[in-house]
Amino acid sequence: MTARALLIFLPLLRVQSQLQYGNRSTLEKLAREAEEHAGPEEVSEGFTNPSLCDSSVKQTAGYISVNPITNYFFWLFEAKQNPESAPLLMWLSGGPGCSSQLALFAENGPCKVAKNGEKTYANPSSWHNAANVMWVDQPAGVGFSTGIGTHDEKGVAENMYTFLQKFFQQFPQYQKTNFFVFGESYAGHYVPAISHRIWSGNKANEGLHIPLKGLAIGNGLTDPLEQYKWYPEMGHFGGQQEGGHAPANVISKGDYYIMKAMVPACELGIIACNRGVDPDPQTGGIVNATACFAAYDACNFMAIMPYELTGKNPYDMRINCEHGRLCYDFDMITTYLNKPEVQTALGVKKTWGSCNMAVDLSFVAAGDWLVRYQGLLPDLLKDGIDVLIYAGDVDYICNWLGNKAWTQKLDWEHSAEFNKAQDEEWKVNGRTVAKLRSSNGLSFMQVFEAGHMVPMDQPEVALEMVRQFVSGKLQQGQGESELVV
Repeated sequence: MTARALLIFLPLLRVQSQLQYGNRSTLEKLAREAEEHAGPEEVSEGFTNPSLCDSSVKQTAGYISVNPITNYFFWLFEAKQNPESAPLLMWLSGGPGCSSQLALFAENGPCKVAKNGEKTYANPSSWHNAANVMWVDQPAGVGFSTGIGTHDEKGVAENMYTFLQKFFQQFPQYQKTNFFVFGESYAGHYVPAISHRIWSGNKANEGLHIPLKGLAIGNGLTDPLEQYKWYPEMGHFGGQQEGGHAPANVISKGDYYIMKAMVPACELGIIACNRGVDPDPQTGGIVNATACFAAYDACNFMAIMPYELTGKNPYDMRINCEHGRLCYDFDMITTYLNKPEVQTALGVKKTWGSCNMAVDLSFVAAGDWLVRYQGLLPDLLKDGIDVLIYAGDVDYICNWLGNKAWTQKLDWEHSAEFNKAQDEEWKVNGRTVAKLRSSNGLSFMQVFEAGHMVPMDQPEVALEMVRQFVSGKLQQGQGESELVV
């Protein structure tokens, strides 16, 4: 049971489903039914070397098994220049339950798909201009990946750690360069959990050493307790008072005051959800999933319902929602990835869908949505692992106000220095395109006039951000950049 839709974040559909289905037990039943309907796919480990999308570079696609019924699909493009010394970047889309191949074709990959779904054309701002890049479909059952049952960050982190151990065994050349974990939206949960699992494995000399150098989260959901309180402000004021570029008054003044009145109940719910939660992906778990689901219901009713009634796109406040309840049309990607010749080249036999509803519902029912994961980052920062939080400033659903606020409230040893740092103008080719704050390995970037998917809305800016981050220049406060594609 697959949603042929955008990304990355499905709150509009979920609010409707909550009203229709009513309770957590029903969501659990729906998730089980969807999993049973999907069934386990018969695939095995193995790789192909396709020449799709960009035939000028070496590509590897295929499956790595993470448990007896789960196989993760990945598609790797070598860097266009000096791949033997370029860093390796792994991209994870959110959802929960959406395929990273969606981002490959819609955001930051080597090509995009023509409207009819029959052919591709080059993306000059592909991130493989800056690094070797692989797009991985996870958790279990997402995109071309197989399996069922993953519903929280412990499962996400353990499966991905197994995947990466086997990946570096198969491709040892990437142990010689820096490794970065990037993700978007619900990957604000995934990326800290996975990165912390890699860090703890390295500290314990467990398996192969994974050369983790940095992580980045774009328009993510990482600290719900801080982020949810900013929905009224973003919806009514558009972040303009703080220097943002979204329109004001998308949500009316009356609805703004109603939302503000509902925020305290949402906050109490999130606190109750997180009470007793051990965020360590290796040992942790959700103690009270019922409390988490109740908080999810209350918080999303506060944050989403007033916005939905405006008819605006929650991923870009400047435009209307034009393609159903999920606003964007990516059907051409579905058409392309289900072409027999494309599947043969990739070594897959599974019908591809952008988002897997069974995975989505299982995370919601398990209570994972409102668990806070920013507390995993201080360990990494202390050990010299760079952290970049970036956000397009016209996105509503994971808006820049909430993301910036949680970075400023992060409890780590250099919080005072980070909060004293200036928001510096960041320029590309002489034009100010963002504001950047950096200190002691932590960076926050407000990307001007970009929505939820920064690489789609501001491709050149996103590429230069990646280029500087993986080279270490972003953390040095380079305020001026000359873009070279």
